[in-house]
Amino acid sequence: MYAIIKHGGKQYKVSEGDFLNLDHFDAEAKANVEVTEVLAVNNGSLKVGAPFVEGAKVVLEVVCEGKDKKVVIYKKRRRKDSKLKRGFRRQYTRVKIASIKA
Repeated sequence: MYAIIKHGGKQYKVSEGDFLNLDHFDAEAKANVEVTEVLAVNNGSLKVGAPFVEGAKVVLEVVCEGKDKKVVIYKKRRRKDSKLKRGFRRQYTRVKIASIKA
């Protein structure tokens, strides 16, 4: 059984027991969060919503918060003595898929 959920403007395919890094949101560790924006559910037969499946929800359990590896952005213009170096670390909230109810 799997579901396709929408969170933070992105879509994720999830199954029970999966771990997922979502964009950072405020929640304490070991808290349960319900996602009702379920786009599709497959439990033998595929149910597709328009835009969301009615009565379906996915329960997420917050594991921890953290930062990804640094992404380095480096721009150089040849023969211009111009260069730019920037870094970026995405903050995430790690969740475990506790249950899928359809």
